[in-house]
Amino acid sequence: MKIILASKSGVRKQILEDHKIDFEVIVSNVDEDEVKNSLLAEGAGPLLISKNLAEIKSTKVSIQHPNKLVLGADSVISLNNRLINKPNSREEALAILKELNNSKHFLISSVCISKNGAMIWNHTDSSELKMKNFSEAQLKNYLSKIKTETLSAYGVYQIESEGLKLFEYIKGDHKSIMGLPIKDIISYIEQYKKKK
Repeated sequence: MKIILASKSGVRKQILEDHKIDFEVIVSNVDEDEVKNSLLAEGAGPLLISKNLAEIKSTKVSIQHPNKLVLGADSVISLNNRLINKPNSREEALAILKELNNSKHFLISSVCISKNGAMIWNHTDSSELKMKNFSEAQLKNYLSKIKTETLSAYGVYQIESEGLKLFEYIKGDHKSIMGLPIKDIISYIEQYKKKK
């Protein structure tokens, strides 16, 4: 059974490939900033923003591809229940790392599967991460090893590479932190196949 991944994330593609899931990529082109700003104006917290973005991405693509299962996903950082956005520059990336430095935060990963323009399943995972205490020079050194495209696409850390060294501890599923709670997705797809 082939699904559609409504994301251009290379890491999410890799996770699906690693788990032998048959899929094609059709990017949703949702204006994430517009959605986030609208939800923030209504007082939504990081959890709701993550869930909404995953649903909007999957339903938008599923309207255009009838009878296909479309997987949308979104991950956000929550620091004291405040949304931390992906950086638009290296200066912003450094400012974010300084905020997260020596403190606990949550990475919220939401996934949604839609069919014919309606959500049929969703799941949200929250992982707790505690960053070590670094000097500004150490944070700048860390950032110097990361490509600008990587920062804007995945935020300030990737636990599958250099970012793992930033943390004192990580409580949660690594695949979920990377962008997809894959065990839950596989479980749902298996159930869906049985119903068919």
